Amino acid sequence: IPDFGHKYYLQFSTEDYRTGENAGSCLATVLYPRKKTPPVVSIKCSHTKAQNEIREEDNRLYQRIRQQTKPITGSNIPDSYGNIEPALEPTWALAVAGSSSIMWEKSTEDLGYFLAQVKSVKQWMRKDDFIEFDYTVLLHEMPTQEMISCHMRLTWLPGHPLKEKHFCASQTHGLEEGSGLGSGSAAGLSEERGANF
Repeated sequence: IPDFGHKYYLQFSTEDYRTGENAGSCLATVLYPRKKTPPVVSIKCSHTKAQNEIREEDNRLYQRIRQQTKPITGSNIPDSYGNIEPALEPTWALAVAGSSSIMWEKSTEDLGYFLAQVKSVKQWMRKDDFIEFDYTVLLHEMPTQEMISCHMRLTWLPGHPLKEKHFCASQTHGLEEGSGLGSGSAAGLSEERGANF
């Protein structure tokens, strides 16, 4: 689009990140303005799972986390061999959903990101029904191969969008501004507990 940017039309399939099963197909348009702003995305997807099945999976994930009597903590997820301890799988699932918001915000026409590892995770015990975690995640920047460290706070309750706040730092760029709020797809948006990480 002259003097504005580039628009792309995409057709792609999605898969469940845990099982690799086909999760549906999508049609999207992505507009990258010349200005340094996030892309403008319009997307329509058909899912192979029914909405009630997705809600049930979210509730199973939520109950698994809520059943813990002590705050969940962990580091180096997955480990250097690509393994994830079964007890930490729920925290990895939330990290995948939350970091997708960061990757969308930081991506440009020339740069893309992948979640490489959760360096650390700590659960905050709350008196309400929401669950809350602080993460330090490493994003793999493509094609530079740089690893970007981001601190991320996630708050979630099934039936609500995932609430995400973050700030990122890189070895070459120093501290970067973080986001306001992002919505992910574990299903939940809650009251933010304190503005500071």
